[in-house]
Amino acid sequence: MLNSKSIGNKIATARKKINLSQAELAEQVSISPQAVGKWERGESVPDIFTLNRLAAIFGVDLNYFSDTYEEKEVGTPHLAKMEAPVQAEAQTKTGKKFDWNWDMSEGNWSDADFSGLKNLKEKFSASNMKHCKFRNADLSGLMLGKNNIDSCDFSNADIRDSKIQSSNLLNNLFNNCSFIDATFYKSNIEACDFSGSDFSGAEILEVNLERVVVNDVCWKFTKFQKSNLSGITFSGLLEDCHFEHCGFYGVKFENATLLNSFFKYNERFKKVQFVNCKVDSITFAFLKNNRADLSGITIIP
Repeated sequence: MLNSKSIGNKIATARKKINLSQAELAEQVSISPQAVGKWERGESVPDIFTLNRLAAIFGVDLNYFSDTYEEKEVGTPHLAKMEAPVQAEAQTKTGKKFDWNWDMSEGNWSDADFSGLKNLKEKFSASNMKHCKFRNADLSGLMLGKNNIDSCDFSNADIRDSKIQSSNLLNNLFNNCSFIDATFYKSNIEACDFSGSDFSGAEILEVNLERVVVNDVCWKFTKFQKSNLSGITFSGLLEDCHFEHCGFYGVKFENATLLNSFFKYNERFKKVQFVNCKVDSITFAFLKNNRADLSGITIIP
């Protein structure tokens, strides 16, 4: 539970530590000094956007305001990486409760740090995000629709069972993320780094996937359908994967092993390069039927 009195004390402590008056802090976050006074007395609480601004001013992350945060010494904020609940209740000294059911949909977010957050679900739909951080966040079940996400860092985030549709993803880091059973639909994904991520059971449907980095990615029961793949090099193990009605532009399979994988009705497949690849007999049959260049392929006995 987030306690408004505790949050107020932390705001006051951090404000005094950097030698700001209530009026000076109020000016930086574009509110009245009276509002800052109410925060510090525990009579009201800032919304998440304002908390994020306060964290930047104080030189801490959002977790500083959590009850689970532990200080190394009194009055000295530090960057603890604790879970910061998105849905919680804060109770004032008068007994009034605030519903912390934050909804950040249809917003414009820039340089915000949401690392460690959880239970976001549909709270970011139809929003624009740039240079934001979601490191180690629990984004399982996330619903994104009509989002523009540019140069954000999702490293080590759990994004399993998510649905990302009608969105633009550009220049984002998705290193070591879980996309297990995720669905990408009618989206443009360009120049993103998915190194070390797990796409087991994921579906990539009617997606433009261009110049993405997929080093050490787990592809298992992954389905690509009616998608355009451009400037991508697949390596490592691809097992029980499905490529159907896809367009291939500058795609390469290098040092890859393909097992029990399905290829059908793919365009420009003769242009795909296979370099030092190993396949089983059923996968070889599908590749041959797609008129692939088989010169760089060895059949596994």
